[in-house]
Amino acid sequence: PKALERIFRAAPHILNHNLETVARLQKRVRPQANYERSLFVLSEAKRAGLVNKSGIMLGLGESWEEIIQALKDLREKADCNLLTIGQYLSPTKDHLPVEKYYTPEEFKELKMIAENLGFQHVASAPFVRSSFHAEDQWAATH
Repeated sequence: PKALERIFRAAPHILNHNLETVARLQKRVRPQANYERSLFVLSEAKRAGLVNKSGIMLGLGESWEEIIQALKDLREKADCNLLTIGQYLSPTKDHLPVEKYYTPEEFKELKMIAENLGFQHVASAPFVRSSFHAEDQWAATH
């Protein structure tokens, strides 16, 4: 809490904290992280008056329903404003393998779903990364 308070006092334009994946895969994908704690960090940023942003990667074995639930969790539990959705690409053979490559049409559908859930700006495509067109994300909130 003290570290978060220090960040909040610095008043960044956007506080980004990536969820990265769905709840079921969190321990496998991010063993040092905690799904609910990530949602808490984002919700606390919102309570502090900040614009919050998160991102998820697809292709690690999640179901479509789990993706939608993660989007709902970001909106309902953290009132998240901005979202990036991209394809996971394994950097080396020692990293987690890609279990599915999503189509551009699936990314477009997720963008529409996320916008309907109330995200102010959504970047959703195979090569989208967390900082993808950051200036557009910021502009969407001002």
